[in-house]
Amino acid sequence: MKQVILKYGVFAGVILAALMFLTIPFVDTIGDWGLVLGYTTMVLGFMMIFFGIRAYRDGEGGGKVSFGRAFMIGLAITVIGAFCYVGAWEVMSRKYMPDFAEKYAARIMAKERAEGKPEAELAAKQKEMDEFAISYKNPWFRVPMTLLEPLPVGLILSLVASGILSRRKDAERARL
Repeated sequence: MKQVILKYGVFAGVILAALMFLTIPFVDTIGDWGLVLGYTTMVLGFMMIFFGIRAYRDGEGGGKVSFGRAFMIGLAITVIGAFCYVGAWEVMSRKYMPDFAEKYAARIMAKERAEGKPEAELAAKQKEMDEFAISYKNPWFRVPMTLLEPLPVGLILSLVASGILSRRKDAERARL
């Protein structure tokens, strides 16, 4: 089981990292569509959860896997892939985007101004964005925030894949 988890977790991580490196250069030009593109690439990378559970079921599981075991395999693949994602972001943000937090804050402020918010709200938002930019420089803040991006996607796909791929023992099926 460990070999399946490691193999498919690393595959997921490599896909997540590669797609991040391919899409990050376009962040400034695609704007808000970056969220859609980012989460789409996460779904693509985390498809390895499905393949990992299936590989375990068809190999070590002898054609059977319980929902719980399938879910645990999916979660383990998710964790490995998510940590690869965080590592890739750390490299990418330090090497190529050291001003990410400032650009993000500026984009949020431009959106707020475009919506015609009053000056008092803009000042409060600017203070919030300045605090964010300062906090984002701290890896103890940045890493957990980055980790929270792929984890929900992996969790959902783990649940879905576990439900689709789990097979009970024949005796249990006969009782139902």
